[in-house]
Order: sequence, then structure tokens, then C-alpha cells
Amino acid sequence: MSGPLMLAHLLLERQSRRPELPRIPEPALVMDDLAQNAAFALAGREDGSLAFLYLYHALQITPLLCPGDQVLDLGCGPANQLAQIARLNPEARFTGLDASRQMLERAEETVARCQLANIALQAGDMTTLNGFADAAFDGVISTMSLHHLPDFAALAAAMRAAQRVLKPGGSLYLVDFGRFKRAATQRFFAADRSDNQPEALRRDYFNSMQAAFSVAELRQATAVFGGGIACYTTALAPFMVVIKSSERRSPDDAVRQTGRAMYAQMSAALQKDFRLYTRWFQSGGLTLPFRLY
Repeated sequence: MSGPLMLAHLLLERQSRRPELPRIPEPALVMDDLAQNAAFALAGREDGSLAFLYLYHALQITPLLCPGDQVLDLGCGPANQLAQIARLNPEARFTGLDASRQMLERAEETVARCQLANIALQAGDMTTLNGFADAAFDGVISTMSLHHLPDFAALAAAMRAAQRVLKPGGSLYLVDFGRFKRAATQRFFAADRSDNQPEALRRDYFNSMQAAFSVAELRQATAVFGGGIACYTTALAPFMVVIKSSERRSPDDAVRQTGRAMYAQMSAALQKDFRLYTRWFQSGGLTLPFRLY
């Protein structure tokens, strides 16, 4: 991340009196473009440009889960994010759901490469969750997938379906892009890593930000879960929005050691991005469950 330039864009975003930009749905609501999927999958690997982002959210999700939990991941994609969560929570069981057969094939490769035995994969529609019984899961998570939904009605339907399959008192963790006011801010974030990211990923990044729901829309859709959930955004502007339930446990020594090992395995550049991202969310009120460095 380009710190000073990013801060300038965020300050302009904060000071802008414009209304939020109109939402533009993704050109393809199901990710079945081969080049796009390949670029996304590579970026999410342990050494990929998105690894710092995935580790951050894996750490945030972990205190919400307990050993023995059954957890549903809505829109798991190539399962790079899910693999990090599963590695930190080896005694929980995860079901990764995605509407794209190509993404599920890549997810199968990820699970096999990471040698994870606590992930099952399934094709399905997050707006209905047909085939899943009521109160079937102890936790429902979704990381960077909700913006693929076509409209607010679909978002609301997905949240109603998630509430149906979640046990009373179960855990919820949702993270996605937020809506900006300035097209220049969207273009900046899309192009920030163009020197080390393929064009397919840059284009997908830009489309994803255009398709983001607003914070108000995310709050409205998740009201179905009732009280006990909190909403956080990155400071100054809602580049990212996290909606989460209360923590259910304190990370034990094994989790802390695994998390620190995952951080240590990242390159110096990715560690720098992780620290910047952590401070950005911390300024918005969301802190890490434990220190890595």
C-alpha cells in the first residue's frame, strides 16, 4: 500500500460532500473467467499480494470459533482465505460454499496443497442455502464475497438464509468493500498494485469496488441477526467494512504460535502491508485479538 498517497485520497474522501457513488454490479456475478480466477487464486496464496489481508481476517475470525464448531463460508472462492482460517482452527470443521464450479476446483487444489482435513466444499447459492438445515452451523463467515450479489434484495436474502442456518448465539463474521464517494479513490486503490499484479486482477479489483454495498445497506441487511453484532470500518473512509459478533474464546498458545509463524512466513513487504492494514482498522475501533510483532 502507498501510505502517503493513500492517506491523501482518504482525507479527500472524508471531506467530500458528495453522495456515495451509484452501485455498479459486477459484470459477471459468478466468477467463471479463467484468467480472472487464476489471478485471484495466485494473489491469495501464502506468498501472494493478498496474503496479509487473509491473515488479518483469519486472526479476527478465530476468537469467534470454538473447537468442534461447524462453520459455513459463504462464497469461499479458491479457499485461500478459508485455508488460513482452518489452519488456525484445526478442531473446527468448515464448509466452503461457492456458486462457481471453476472456483471450487481451485479450492480443491488449495485444500490439497495445504493438506487440510477440516474443509469440505460444496456448490450452492448463498441467497437460499438450499440443502442446509435450520440452525446447522455454529458460525457463518463471508470474506470479500457479498459484493458479487446482484442487488440489495439478493444481499437481504443471503442474510436471511444465513440467519436461518446459524444456531442461536452462533458466530458471525462478514467483511467486504464499502462504497466510496469519489471515483478517483476507487481508481487509486485499483491501480495501487498494478506494478506487481496482472491486469485481470486490477480490473476485477476495480469492478469489486464499484459493486460494493454501502455501510448503511450492510447494516440494514444484517439487522436480521438482531443485537450483539458490531460494525467496523477502516478509518476515514469505508474501504473495508467488518460486521462481527462477540468473541467466544481467548486465543490459546497454539493459536498464537501458529499466527506468529504465518506472519513470519510472509515477505517483509507483506508484513508492512499487514501492519498498515492493522493500524487502519485499529483507528476505526477494531483491534487484533493478540500481537504478532
